[in-house]
Amino acid sequence: MGNDPLLFNKIAAAVLSAGLLAMITGFIAHELYHPHHIEKPAYEIAAGVTSAAEKQTAAAPAGPQAIAPLLAKANADEGKKIAKKCESCHTFDKDGKNKIGPNLWGVIGRKHAGHEGFSYSAAMQAMPGTWDYEALNKFIYNPRGYVNGTKMTFAGLKNDQERADVIAFLRTLSDSPKPLP
Repeated sequence: MGNDPLLFNKIAAAVLSAGLLAMITGFIAHELYHPHHIEKPAYEIAAGVTSAAEKQTAAAPAGPQAIAPLLAKANADEGKKIAKKCESCHTFDKDGKNKIGPNLWGVIGRKHAGHEGFSYSAAMQAMPGTWDYEALNKFIYNPRGYVNGTKMTFAGLKNDQERADVIAFLRTLSDSPKPLP
């Protein structure tokens, strides 16, 4: 690097040339690829045509099917198998302890929030009436929809026959089962 008096000028020219080259490359790239915004959607949905999600929502019932006809063909043994998923929160024995949820022995005919020794949510305590077959049907279908504010985190049983089978099983959990509707 001796005594080259133009060294600084050469370095400055290299930096300026690189910057100029980058700027020109940017202009060329912008001209080659210039995004055009479309005026209207590429696909238009014709009036009267519904999407698959809209069809599914329209086809879905607003709530559970009435329980009385389902109970006529319900199977309590199948209901006991299905109710196994409830055992993490509930017990079914006559003098069973409460868990995260109350013991379910004798639930049909019991007052809402009526099992002694269990701390129910305020929403459940405010529920009038008793656990009849239809109330259980609606609650098991969608617990949070039936009792807004319940502590129960179960999403619900959407299958009508499974719900009827579970309710038929719950009916057996009593010294004197309530008559079917």
